[in-house]
Amino acid sequence: MTHVFINYRTHDGEETAVALEQALTRRFGEGRIFRASSSIKPGQLFDEKLLTNVANSSVLVAVIGRHWAESPQLHERGDWVRKEILEAFRSTVTVMPVLVGRETERLRASALPSVLRKLARLQSFRYDTQNAEYDLRRIGDELAVEVPALAEAEAALARQRQPAEPGSVHNTMGSNSGGTNVQTRDITGDIGGIGGTVIRESNGPLHTGPGDQHHHEPRLTGDGSSYVAGDQHDGGNRNTFGDVRRRRDDDR
Repeated sequence: MTHVFINYRTHDGEETAVALEQALTRRFGEGRIFRASSSIKPGQLFDEKLLTNVANSSVLVAVIGRHWAESPQLHERGDWVRKEILEAFRSTVTVMPVLVGRETERLRASALPSVLRKLARLQSFRYDTQNAEYDLRRIGDELAVEVPALAEAEAALARQRQPAEPGSVHNTMGSNSGGTNVQTRDITGDIGGIGGTVIRESNGPLHTGPGDQHHHEPRLTGDGSSYVAGDQHDGGNRNTFGDVRRRRDDDR
């Protein structure tokens, strides 16, 4: 699900948009950050995708380049930068302006079309390539506060990336439909996944899914059978049977 929509003007903040997308994706995971050039696939209706993703986002990050406010395109109703911001306003999506570089001035309402003057009253952040690491972290911190789902995603990724303790076992399994997943031997600590059940301090058999629980006990059938679990140090094993019972045709 898209949580953050990156709005930008080509050739005036495009590099910042890319840097934001890459940094936020590394921090919060794939599929949560939308940038048109990389998120819209060939053959998809771009206008539909743009407006739908704006409306469904939690935050629109408006990248404000040095010449952004001077662009005559802002005064055109068909301008996509303008349309995306207006859609965010209509959909009550939080709009977060990000000023590019040290020389980009804060927006002045008098320089903007009347429908966009609200932008000048919004608290903004600044992104400077000379201070990129700090600025990207600060923007990400604010997004994590604004969108709790991003903070949860970041925590889940941190658990996945945490190195296993010496002597421990860490398993990762992809999507499995209709099958049985088994963790064998000792399980220490918590069991859980992104958006799923989390079990604290696990002990003994566990069941977290909708299907049956299997203990993998042996199933023995037939006239005679032997089963040995573990080491058998002494003695042997011998079975003696009399005549085999005649089976009826319908005895299966």
